[in-house]
Amino acid sequence: MRTSSNPVFRRLPRQEGVGGYANFGSGVAGAGQFGQQQQPYGQYPPQQYGEAPQYQAPPATRSMTIDDVVTKTGTTLAVLAVSAVISYVLTNANTALAPAFVIGGGLVGLVLVLVATFGNKMDNPAIVLAYAVAEGLFLGALSFMFTNVEFGGAGGSALIGQAVLGTFGVFAGMLVVYKTGAIRVTPRFTRMIVGALIGVLVLALGNLVASFFIDGGLGLRDGGPIAIIFSLVCIAIAAFSFLLDFDAADQLIRAQAPEKAAWGVAFGLTVTLVWLYVEILRLLSYFQND
Repeated sequence: MRTSSNPVFRRLPRQEGVGGYANFGSGVAGAGQFGQQQQPYGQYPPQQYGEAPQYQAPPATRSMTIDDVVTKTGTTLAVLAVSAVISYVLTNANTALAPAFVIGGGLVGLVLVLVATFGNKMDNPAIVLAYAVAEGLFLGALSFMFTNVEFGGAGGSALIGQAVLGTFGVFAGMLVVYKTGAIRVTPRFTRMIVGALIGVLVLALGNLVASFFIDGGLGLRDGGPIAIIFSLVCIAIAAFSFLLDFDAADQLIRAQAPEKAAWGVAFGLTVTLVWLYVEILRLLSYFQND
């Protein structure tokens, strides 16, 4: 099985020995956990003469389906959206809350991602929804700061609507690309995306460190031509990451992973969506300021 560039998907449960390409949503509801055969209803194991038949209860969990993925992802995004709206309203009423929500929500979200990824808890609904709340506070306050003159924004909330439409437009477009097979997710493609992700992360950290000593750092976030190119590269990588995420979800459905694994899929897709939204919002702000 190919691994996703999203670290959340790489630690989700899967069945060994299941490979190949799956159709998104090809999982069969009612299959046993991790692809095991269920005991047919009413069938008893062999028993000796005179022994009472032993009833075997059906498995407590069922296999993950595409409906589970859609439902859990929709729930997670709904919680994030409500949290973001509340954050925006609060920061609009009291601008002093904006930096606190951005820093606090961002740090809490990062910690939850690390805990879920390295603690094998990415299918825990409490952690997934807590992440949605934290990132909602972060995005709501960040969106306010990008559109508020007091924080150097251009003013007006139209920028937020454009960023939201752009984010879900990219998501829908990449889903169509994946469904039509226009771009196949191969091991080589996966290595390229993972390498690009590492490169972007190193550059972003380098720019942050450089900003402590040089005004504007390496110029990756100052709104200039280099910053615009860097944002476009980040948006492209995030978009292609969706293909790896869709493929990872497909593989889990094909491997008949348990139903709760859908929370992990929702978690991974939300992480990518948040990153994509921030990059689109930042790019639009460059042109707005000009």
